[in-house]
Amino acid sequence: MTQFDARTVPADQTSRAALEPAGLDYRLVDAADTTALDGLSRAVARGFLESEPTEEVLLAGRPAQETRRLVGVYDGENPRVEMPVATVGSWVAPLTVPGGELPMWAVSEVTVAPTHRRRGIARAMLEGELRAAAGAGIPIAGLTASEATIYGRYGFGQATWETRWTVDTRRAGWAGPEPEGRLHPLDRELLAAALGELHERTRASRAGDIAGWTRRWQQIAGTDPGEPHGRSVRGVRYVDAEGALRGALAYRVVESEVDWTRSRLEIRHMIGETAEARAALWRFALQHDLVGTVEAGMRPADDPLPWLLADSRAAVPTVQDHGWLRILDVPRVFAARTAAAPLSVVLRVGDRLGFAEGVWRLETTDDGRFRATPAAGAEAELELGAGELSSLYLGGVSARSLAEAGRVRGDLAAAARLDEALRLERAPHLSIMY
Repeated sequence: MTQFDARTVPADQTSRAALEPAGLDYRLVDAADTTALDGLSRAVARGFLESEPTEEVLLAGRPAQETRRLVGVYDGENPRVEMPVATVGSWVAPLTVPGGELPMWAVSEVTVAPTHRRRGIARAMLEGELRAAAGAGIPIAGLTASEATIYGRYGFGQATWETRWTVDTRRAGWAGPEPEGRLHPLDRELLAAALGELHERTRASRAGDIAGWTRRWQQIAGTDPGEPHGRSVRGVRYVDAEGALRGALAYRVVESEVDWTRSRLEIRHMIGETAEARAALWRFALQHDLVGTVEAGMRPADDPLPWLLADSRAAVPTVQDHGWLRILDVPRVFAARTAAAPLSVVLRVGDRLGFAEGVWRLETTDDGRFRATPAAGAEAELELGAGELSSLYLGGVSARSLAEAGRVRGDLAAAARLDEALRLERAPHLSIMY
């Protein structure tokens, strides 16, 4: 897939006009202007309740920021004029979908200063991002949300889910396979490289994942100067019987203040290219000396962890949404993915912003893909919003469940047919934050 440069897309004039009467200047940030770039980075740190970044941290963050389309909202009355009161960053990333890949407008670094809440700034920024993406011909947008109540109003829907596991290692035992390969310790620099290599090799295997970037792996591996616990990060790699890299694990151990033998092992990131590699990495963590609890977040909804344990109840899951999607071009996104069963259904989609609005006939083609065509005048079998359609798209959310919750209205038999056509063998999963 040819990478589209989001930095070539100009600032949205509708959003600029909406904020201008309030004395707010909505504009693109020039990544070549280090004063402006550092001001935006400081604003992002403020928004996510992080410490004021040092010069070293600002310098480390510039390469990633320089590749993104950055928008700042500036208040002329702000005494730190180089520091925006609101921020958003975006770039185009390949999104894995069933049977293929789509360019996705990745939205990140959405912040509004607490002094400037409830002035319509977030609305202007997010709607501006969607108009920018659609205008550039990008068919879908995505984000990970720090709060679950914000993004539905802009047509985003939860599309992937993450499981956080807490495992009592004293109870767990091991019932999984004996791996044929070997584990080796990795220093943090090599760990970052291994994680990046493995992610790029495996991301196409799970619908919902996107490409990573160098600083993300440096942050996970603890080599980025902004990581508060970076020096305590450890790493291991798994190689198969032939010596090929098949897995890597980034973790840190937090000592117990009560009992040294009951320390907590935090899995920061785990990638296994094969089932054997994943099992070997789990076993390493669960049988680590002096560890009583293992915690692992951002795991797929269908992680086989409980089946690897002698006592499955030793592993306690917490599930929550993770990846959110927003369909902008209905025909294009459905043409990109495969179907699991034949389908013909008419959908009425409501969209306050107009991108997905309309009556659509969604059907399967002879080559096992989807086709969505306008069907004005046809009687809709199901009615739903853009957010609900975006949630359903990858196949990780059930139309029948949404219907029972009142989020999809119409014929339950049609909802069941839609579920069958969208069904996946593996749960969709986004393995990183962005």
